[in-house]
Amino acid sequence: MLSDARLSIFVPAYNAAATLYGVIKRVPETVWPRLVSCWIINDGSTDLTGSVVYSLTQSNRKIRAVHYEQNRGYGAVAQKALSLCRNDGCDMAACLHADGQYPPEVIPQFMDTMRDRGYDILQGSRIASGAALSGGMPRYKYVAGKFLTFFENRVFGLSMSDYHSGFMFYSRRALDTIRFETLSRSFDFDLEMIASARALGLAIGELPIPTHYGAERSYLNPVTYGLRVLRSMGRYVLGRYGRPR
Repeated sequence: MLSDARLSIFVPAYNAAATLYGVIKRVPETVWPRLVSCWIINDGSTDLTGSVVYSLTQSNRKIRAVHYEQNRGYGAVAQKALSLCRNDGCDMAACLHADGQYPPEVIPQFMDTMRDRGYDILQGSRIASGAALSGGMPRYKYVAGKFLTFFENRVFGLSMSDYHSGFMFYSRRALDTIRFETLSRSFDFDLEMIASARALGLAIGELPIPTHYGAERSYLNPVTYGLRVLRSMGRYVLGRYGRPR
């Protein structure tokens, strides 16, 4: 049974003209009646992403767009999107990437789990499914992720299998409590949201999702990202994430 919560989706989009339309069309029909807004943040794309976004907004009044002339970075886009979701009256918000790596089809399951288990942050785990490598995850990412997750679980006191998936759901309490505007403007933003939720005593969980690595281009530098992850763990140990809004 699909949760009766009101959902908003936000889609960070950078040079995603080839995949964005298909991602939006994969959102299940059962989700749209519960949807407040689908925010697409065009982060200074230099391809035809803007044209695709325009076409989508014209075809569905719930799809709304923000266009940046220059690229601001994943974290900055997520901050803007979460602010829009917090202000549009939704009960929960979901991050859906524009490259098709994460499955819109499981949105109803995630909504139900958020309701049934009272999670404030629910992350999709590519590792928990046991099919990360067969789904195309590069082996170096798999090994590096296992290494970082080992230490993250000890620092945060959790038992997660994957802290680095961008498929994220946030409760209204998380939107109202976490000071997300102060967090990273880069790809470690999601991890800082988890660190903030943990420091504030919010409930965090994960569900398995299928892994898909196709021809999409990654803009994440694994070395600098790994260093940012280590910095986030250090900041958590030092108590930097415990201040509520």
